[in-house]
Amino acid sequence: EVQLVESGGGLVQPGGTLKLQCATSGFSFSKYAMSWVRQAPGKGLEWVSGVYDGADSTKYTDSVKGRFIISRANAKNTLNLQMNNLTPEDKAVNYCAQQLYGDSPSSMNYWGEGTLVTVSP
Repeated sequence: EVQLVESGGGLVQPGGTLKLQCATSGFSFSKYAMSWVRQAPGKGLEWVSGVYDGADSTKYTDSVKGRFIISRANAKNTLNLQMNNLTPEDKAVNYCAQQLYGDSPSSMNYWGEGTLVTVSP
């Protein structure tokens, strides 16, 4: 059974940092591209970042470039997202997802249940 379990969300002040983690099981983690996707209150799903075959191959949506860092630990079957300089616009439920193709929410195969990030003074 494929499982993706996110952790690390919470409440942080503007300018603060959080590190999200996604523990996975049930599939060959190293063989898949992985992404983070988020959903802000009242909005649709937004692809945030992806990491591909090589751990150094990463992509980001423009709004988080220079602030977020995605990484993967294949030996531990985990995906990470270091979130720096957070703003209230980053408030969202963040999902870890196994990516099949492309960088859009519709390209994801398996999803975790999400972890909420709230940015507020």
